[in-house]
Amino acid sequence: MIETIAAVVELLNKLVEELKLANPLGSAHQTQGSPCDDAALTKSGPSGVEESLTEGMIIADSSTISPSATLRFAARAKRRGVHYVDSPMTGSKIAAESGSLIFMVGGDEPVLATLAPPFQAMGKQVFHMGETGKGQATKLAMNLQIALIYEGFAEALTLATKLGVDIERLIPLVQASMVRSGVVDYKAPFVLKRDFSPNFPLRLMLKDIHLTLDAAKEARVRLPGLEAVEEVYDLAAEEGHQDLDYAATLTLLEKWAGVEVKGAA
Repeated sequence: MIETIAAVVELLNKLVEELKLANPLGSAHQTQGSPCDDAALTKSGPSGVEESLTEGMIIADSSTISPSATLRFAARAKRRGVHYVDSPMTGSKIAAESGSLIFMVGGDEPVLATLAPPFQAMGKQVFHMGETGKGQATKLAMNLQIALIYEGFAEALTLATKLGVDIERLIPLVQASMVRSGVVDYKAPFVLKRDFSPNFPLRLMLKDIHLTLDAAKEARVRLPGLEAVEEVYDLAAEEGHQDLDYAATLTLLEKWAGVEVKGAA
């Protein structure tokens, strides 16, 4: 067991270094055609990650990347007799700390059964979404909804404040009606306290928005709502909010409206 853990740590360290080399500026917007797409398996030589793979290994990728890049990684891993599982998660910082993440997984059933122990240690549920690539596709669809739901919530708060509605009265109404959502339940307490410390940084949500729009373009699907939200995130990043929680997009709406949303002191 110790040898296995050491091998995994060594492999992850190599991956981190290669990603730094492929993307030295840490750009938030990497499209499917960017050099970073194949950085994990591209570097040649004995120190490269691909050269470290041996037959029978399982790669479980819990990052959020494009579905098409996932399929390319999986194909290259397969040529070395390595199984590739895409297993992005949702749940944010608090769920990660409490071991209650939710995984959405793409890959073969027998391989997933092997991965059950580590998934159970980190999360409360695992959803098998289909073949390799479907986990990443699902994650993009999930984050699309989160971005749109929060944007609607933030715009509603801004308008309500401008019109003189007491936000402390509005929130219970939202939570008692069909408007209620997990996103609102989770974010409302932070927003009312003006706490925009990062649970999920704006720059990462913007990265996922870019990935989603890229995947939609590849599939010839129009996402006009997300395109509008992307503009808000781009401007919020330009305002210097990229390292705050994505809920900080509210501050941009407030600036435009000349108001500040806040709860009772």
